Amino acid sequence: MSFFPKILFQPEVEEYLRNVFRNTELITAVGTLEAERKYESLLNYLSHPPAFTTVRVNTHLASAKHVKNLLLDEINKQFKGLSVPVLQHPKLQDILLIPIIGPRKDLEKQSSEVIVGAQCGNAVLRGAHVFIPGIISASKFMKAGDVVSVYSDIEGKCKRGAKEFLGTKVFIGNGISELSRSEIFSSTGSLKGIGVRMTDPVYLSPSLDGVLSSYLFLQNLPSAAVSHVLNPQPGERILDMCAAPGGKTTHLATLMHDQGEVIAMDKTANKVKKIKQNAALLQLNCIKTFCCDGTKALAIGKREDGQEDPPFSAESFDRILLDVPCSGMGQRPNMAYSWTLKEVTSYQPLQRKLFSVAVKLLKPGGILVYSTCTITLSENEEQVAWALETFPCLQLQSQEPHIGGKGMMGAGLSLDQLKLLQRFDPSSVTSQGMDSNSLPDSREEDLIWLANKDCIGFFIAKFIKLNST
Repeated sequence: MSFFPKILFQPEVEEYLRNVFRNTELITAVGTLEAERKYESLLNYLSHPPAFTTVRVNTHLASAKHVKNLLLDEINKQFKGLSVPVLQHPKLQDILLIPIIGPRKDLEKQSSEVIVGAQCGNAVLRGAHVFIPGIISASKFMKAGDVVSVYSDIEGKCKRGAKEFLGTKVFIGNGISELSRSEIFSSTGSLKGIGVRMTDPVYLSPSLDGVLSSYLFLQNLPSAAVSHVLNPQPGERILDMCAAPGGKTTHLATLMHDQGEVIAMDKTANKVKKIKQNAALLQLNCIKTFCCDGTKALAIGKREDGQEDPPFSAESFDRILLDVPCSGMGQRPNMAYSWTLKEVTSYQPLQRKLFSVAVKLLKPGGILVYSTCTITLSENEEQVAWALETFPCLQLQSQEPHIGGKGMMGAGLSLDQLKLLQRFDPSSVTSQGMDSNSLPDSREEDLIWLANKDCIGFFIAKFIKLNST
């Protein structure tokens, strides 16, 4: 039974997805009832947060063991004695996992209410406090210091400054208001900082904003797995084609022991600035950032010797990470997805343009890893089928570590090919939520299994380029 309602889609998008997850190949293999069950389960899981907070240790500066001890101290302070373990992932040694307690069903709702936007609500469910810009509405007489119940406006229908909201809202926990209603809505300038300090969220997870900032990087488990799958080596030249905000970029540099060259590109200047900031914070020096549209990253003709900025010469990178812009349907928690079908289906052509450039930039013998944080066939398995047909020089490779499931049927790939892919599918979990009373008795291997399954929706494919294009 789901604690929250299942994710809300536009009707045309829901119909599109239902057809995807009931495609002929899949129904022939598993049957209509099982395909439908998995689809409904997926919709329920997408509206809930993953079972673990995942952090990547900056092993360039400290060992995972050292940071684990520091993190345990921080969690004990925040949770006031509640015993919550920090687990080191056995196959991703730089990844630490913190179980999320919840959903907590015994919280008492307060008469004073704060309504926040859906994006703010999603952040609260993953351990954040409520920051002032996320507040849309507050009860008429709310004062600083009041205990308030926080609700997420999942449909985006609450008017800013409203004193009451009777529309669809989802309770996400209780907290203490740092400001009065009048201070929040009467200010002429734009206020920053915490508006509600969450004391009893529905899902209890640590607030890690500003905590051990040079040692830790908050990153979803599959996103951290991608860099290990690419497996960059010291001294190599690596390209991260769509790099912002730099989580994977800095991970690649760390795995290379900051030796070699990681080129990080993004077409938006502010996002490139964020990559630089993250590289500086983690004290990584081998990263070079460029503001460049990845579809224009290939040089036409000969480049001048010594020229370092894009466009780049063909076949000049040892490994390429192509974590493409996508429809983002695998992100969790997400109670309402507002995009139209036109927006959802607009990404496949862009992804193919980027992929074509990546193949040309890759050296023979080089590795290309393609990834998305979405659940559609058109952006995942269909792209793999297209790539293998379009580029005979490419061959699918096995992935290490392989902690997700195999690819989904429906794109005409063979079973052997599907086994080489990684699709992280939250619907494969059978239970939802974690209880603080049962957590101490849980076996570590069972918790690791759950972390591998109950994460965001994600997809990874790994190719080797056998010869020149």
